[in-house]
Amino acid sequence: MGKGGWIAAGSAGAVVVVLALAQVLLPRLAASRISSRVGRYGKVESVSVSAWPALKLLWGDANSVRVRAKSLSLSPAQAAGLLWEGRDVASMDLSAQSVQLESLHLTDASLQQRGSALHAQALVSEAAVQAALPTGFGVRLLRSEDGRVEVRATGGLFGVGASVNALALASDGKLVAHPVGFLVEALQLTLFSNPHVYVEGVGASVAGEDPLSYRLTMSARLR
Repeated sequence: MGKGGWIAAGSAGAVVVVLALAQVLLPRLAASRISSRVGRYGKVESVSVSAWPALKLLWGDANSVRVRAKSLSLSPAQAAGLLWEGRDVASMDLSAQSVQLESLHLTDASLQQRGSALHAQALVSEAAVQAALPTGFGVRLLRSEDGRVEVRATGGLFGVGASVNALALASDGKLVAHPVGFLVEALQLTLFSNPHVYVEGVGASVAGEDPLSYRLTMSARLR
Protein backbone atom coordinates (compact mmCIF):
# COMPACT_ATOMS: atom_id res chain seq x y z
CA MET A 1 0.00 0.00 0.00
CA GLY A 2 1.35 3.41 -1.01
CA LYS A 3 1.67 6.46 1.19
CA GLY A 4 -1.65 7.84 -0.07
CA GLY A 5 -3.36 4.57 0.77
CA TRP A 6 -2.03 4.60 4.31
CA ILE A 7 -3.19 8.17 4.79
CA ALA A 8 -6.66 7.32 3.49
CA ALA A 9 -6.87 4.24 5.69
CA GLY A 10 -5.69 6.20 8.71
CA SER A 11 -8.26 8.93 8.07
CA ALA A 12 -11.06 6.40 7.69
CA GLY A 13 -9.98 4.69 10.91
CA ALA A 14 -9.96 8.00 12.76
CA VAL A 15 -13.48 8.75 11.53
CA VAL A 16 -14.69 5.35 12.72
CA VAL A 17 -13.13 5.89 16.14
CA VAL A 18 -14.71 9.35 16.46
CA LEU A 19 -18.15 8.01 15.46
CA ALA A 20 -17.81 5.11 17.90
CA LEU A 21 -16.86 7.44 20.73
CA ALA A 22 -19.75 9.76 19.84
CA GLN A 23 -22.17 6.82 19.92
CA VAL A 24 -21.01 5.96 23.44
CA LEU A 25 -20.50 9.40 24.95
CA LEU A 26 -23.16 11.66 23.43
CA PRO A 27 -26.18 9.72 24.80
CA ARG A 28 -24.57 9.85 28.26
CA LEU A 29 -24.01 13.60 27.97
CA ALA A 30 -27.58 14.09 26.79
CA ALA A 31 -28.91 12.00 29.67
CA SER A 32 -26.88 14.09 32.12
CA ARG A 33 -28.26 17.32 30.64
CA ILE A 34 -31.86 16.05 30.82
CA SER A 35 -31.34 14.85 34.40
CA SER A 36 -30.10 18.32 35.33
CA ARG A 37 -33.08 20.06 33.71
CA VAL A 38 -35.72 17.78 35.24
CA GLY A 39 -33.80 17.75 38.52
CA ARG A 40 -34.58 21.43 38.97
CA TYR A 41 -38.06 20.28 39.99
CA GLY A 42 -37.29 17.31 42.19
CA LYS A 43 -35.36 14.05 42.55
CA VAL A 44 -34.49 12.14 39.39
CA GLU A 45 -33.67 8.44 39.71
CA SER A 46 -32.54 7.60 36.18
CA VAL A 47 -32.40 8.92 32.61
CA SER A 48 -31.63 6.95 29.45
CA VAL A 49 -31.25 8.31 25.92
CA SER A 50 -31.13 6.42 22.64
CA ALA A 51 -30.11 7.95 19.30
CA TRP A 52 -28.82 6.59 16.00
CA PRO A 53 -26.61 8.06 14.84
CA ALA A 54 -25.70 9.71 18.14
CA LEU A 55 -24.38 12.80 16.34
CA LYS A 56 -27.96 13.99 15.82
CA LEU A 57 -28.09 14.63 19.55
CA LEU A 58 -25.98 17.69 18.83
CA TRP A 59 -29.10 19.14 17.21
CA GLY A 60 -31.41 18.08 20.06
CA ASP A 61 -32.83 15.09 18.16
CA ALA A 62 -33.18 11.63 19.76
CA ASN A 63 -34.94 8.35 19.07
CA SER A 64 -36.10 7.83 22.64
CA VAL A 65 -35.78 9.24 26.14
CA ARG A 66 -36.82 7.55 29.37
CA VAL A 67 -36.92 9.44 32.68
CA ARG A 68 -37.76 8.01 36.10
CA ALA A 69 -38.21 10.39 39.03
CA LYS A 70 -38.95 9.82 42.67
CA SER A 71 -40.66 13.17 43.27
CA LEU A 72 -41.34 16.33 41.30
CA SER A 73 -42.85 19.68 42.26
CA LEU A 74 -43.75 22.07 39.45
CA SER A 75 -46.49 24.16 37.91
CA PRO A 76 -48.50 23.19 34.78
CA ALA A 77 -46.59 25.89 32.86
CA GLN A 78 -43.24 24.42 33.93
CA ALA A 79 -44.39 20.92 32.94
CA ALA A 80 -45.43 22.23 29.51
CA GLY A 81 -42.06 23.94 29.19
CA LEU A 82 -40.21 20.66 29.76
CA LEU A 83 -42.35 18.94 27.14
CA TRP A 84 -41.65 21.69 24.64
CA GLU A 85 -37.91 21.35 25.23
CA GLY A 86 -38.22 17.67 24.21
CA ARG A 87 -40.40 18.29 21.15
CA ASP A 88 -37.80 16.81 18.76
CA VAL A 89 -37.66 13.48 20.61
CA ALA A 90 -39.46 10.73 18.70
CA SER A 91 -40.47 8.77 21.82
CA MET A 92 -40.38 9.85 25.47
CA ASP A 93 -41.54 8.10 28.64
CA LEU A 94 -41.59 9.97 31.94
CA SER A 95 -42.70 8.46 35.25
CA ALA A 96 -42.72 9.81 38.80
CA GLN A 97 -43.77 8.25 42.07
CA SER A 98 -44.99 11.59 43.42
CA VAL A 99 -45.86 14.89 41.71
CA GLN A 100 -46.88 18.11 43.44
CA LEU A 101 -48.70 20.04 40.72
CA GLU A 102 -49.12 23.36 42.51
CA SER A 103 -51.75 22.58 45.20
CA LEU A 104 -52.68 19.10 43.87
CA HIS A 105 -50.69 16.05 44.98
CA LEU A 106 -50.52 13.18 42.47
CA THR A 107 -48.94 9.74 42.70
CA ASP A 108 -47.90 7.06 40.20
CA ALA A 109 -47.78 9.64 37.42
CA SER A 110 -46.64 8.85 33.89
CA LEU A 111 -46.45 10.62 30.56
CA GLN A 112 -45.89 9.19 27.10
CA GLN A 113 -44.91 11.24 24.07
CA ARG A 114 -45.00 9.67 20.62
CA GLY A 115 -44.14 12.29 18.04
CA SER A 116 -46.43 15.20 18.89
CA ALA A 117 -49.02 13.02 20.67
CA LEU A 118 -49.12 13.15 24.48
CA HIS A 119 -50.88 10.91 26.99
CA ALA A 120 -50.63 11.47 30.74
CA GLN A 121 -52.14 9.67 33.71
CA ALA A 122 -51.84 9.77 37.49
CA LEU A 123 -53.57 8.72 40.69
CA VAL A 124 -55.08 11.21 43.10
CA SER A 125 -56.70 10.49 46.44
CA GLU A 126 -59.99 11.98 47.55
CA ALA A 127 -58.11 13.57 50.44
CA ALA A 128 -55.66 15.22 48.00
CA VAL A 129 -58.55 16.59 45.93
CA GLN A 130 -60.19 18.10 48.99
CA ALA A 131 -56.87 19.55 50.20
CA ALA A 132 -56.42 21.33 46.84
CA LEU A 133 -59.86 22.98 47.06
CA PRO A 134 -60.76 26.03 49.16
CA THR A 135 -62.31 25.28 52.54
CA GLY A 136 -65.99 24.46 52.25
CA PHE A 137 -65.80 23.43 48.58
CA GLY A 138 -65.97 19.91 47.20
CA VAL A 139 -66.31 17.79 44.06
CA ARG A 140 -67.64 14.26 43.51
CA LEU A 141 -67.09 12.25 40.34
CA LEU A 142 -70.31 11.40 38.50
CA ARG A 143 -69.15 10.04 35.15
CA SER A 144 -66.46 10.26 32.51
CA GLU A 145 -66.82 9.60 28.78
CA ASP A 146 -65.96 11.02 25.36
CA GLY A 147 -62.97 12.97 26.69
CA ARG A 148 -64.91 14.84 29.36
CA VAL A 149 -65.52 14.46 33.09
CA GLU A 150 -68.72 15.34 34.95
CA VAL A 151 -68.62 16.08 38.67
CA ARG A 152 -70.96 17.33 41.36
CA ALA A 153 -69.53 20.59 42.71
CA THR A 154 -70.58 21.87 46.11
CA GLY A 155 -69.91 25.06 48.00
CA GLY A 156 -70.69 27.44 45.16
CA LEU A 157 -67.54 26.81 43.11
CA PHE A 158 -69.09 28.66 40.16
CA GLY A 159 -71.04 31.18 42.20
CA VAL A 160 -74.37 29.66 41.12
CA GLY A 161 -75.57 28.08 44.34
CA ALA A 162 -74.56 25.47 46.87
CA SER A 163 -74.48 22.47 44.50
CA VAL A 164 -74.23 22.09 40.73
CA ASN A 165 -73.14 19.54 38.15
CA ALA A 166 -70.07 20.64 36.19
CA LEU A 167 -68.12 19.40 33.17
CA ALA A 168 -64.35 19.43 32.64
CA LEU A 169 -63.46 19.11 28.96
CA ALA A 170 -61.18 20.26 26.15
CA SER A 171 -62.20 23.40 24.29
CA ASP A 172 -60.04 24.92 21.53
CA GLY A 173 -56.96 23.22 22.99
CA LYS A 174 -57.65 24.42 26.54
CA LEU A 175 -58.86 22.45 29.55
CA VAL A 176 -61.96 24.22 30.82
CA ALA A 177 -64.81 23.60 33.27
CA HIS A 178 -68.33 24.94 33.32
CA PRO A 179 -71.59 24.22 35.13
CA VAL A 180 -74.20 22.10 33.35
CA GLY A 181 -77.35 23.93 32.36
CA PHE A 182 -78.57 26.25 29.61
CA LEU A 183 -78.42 29.40 31.73
CA VAL A 184 -75.09 28.80 33.44
CA GLU A 185 -72.80 27.15 30.85
CA ALA A 186 -71.42 30.57 29.95
CA LEU A 187 -69.72 30.59 33.38
CA GLN A 188 -66.57 28.93 32.07
CA LEU A 189 -63.38 28.47 34.07
CA THR A 190 -60.05 27.82 32.30
CA LEU A 191 -58.13 25.14 34.20
CA PHE A 192 -55.14 24.86 31.83
CA SER A 193 -53.99 26.73 28.75
CA ASN A 194 -50.60 26.73 27.07
CA PRO A 195 -49.56 27.82 23.56
CA HIS A 196 -47.46 24.66 23.05
CA VAL A 197 -49.88 22.01 24.44
CA TYR A 198 -53.23 21.44 22.71
CA VAL A 199 -55.55 19.50 25.06
CA GLU A 200 -57.76 16.96 23.26
CA GLY A 201 -59.56 15.22 26.12
CA VAL A 202 -59.59 14.25 29.80
CA GLY A 203 -60.86 11.30 31.79
CA ALA A 204 -61.36 10.12 35.36
CA SER A 205 -62.26 6.81 36.97
CA VAL A 206 -62.37 5.34 40.46
CA ALA A 207 -59.04 3.60 41.13
CA GLY A 208 -59.64 2.49 44.72
CA GLU A 209 -62.43 2.45 47.28
CA ASP A 210 -60.66 2.38 50.65
CA PRO A 211 -59.36 4.99 50.73
CA LEU A 212 -61.16 6.55 47.79
CA SER A 213 -58.86 7.46 44.90
CA TYR A 214 -59.16 8.31 41.22
CA ARG A 215 -57.15 7.76 38.05
CA LEU A 216 -56.91 10.92 35.96
CA THR A 217 -55.97 10.90 32.27
CA MET A 218 -55.33 13.58 29.66
CA SER A 219 -54.67 13.36 25.92
CA ALA A 220 -53.01 16.25 24.13
CA ARG A 221 -50.51 17.11 21.42
CA LEU A 222 -47.59 19.47 21.05
CA ARG A 223 -48.02 22.33 18.61
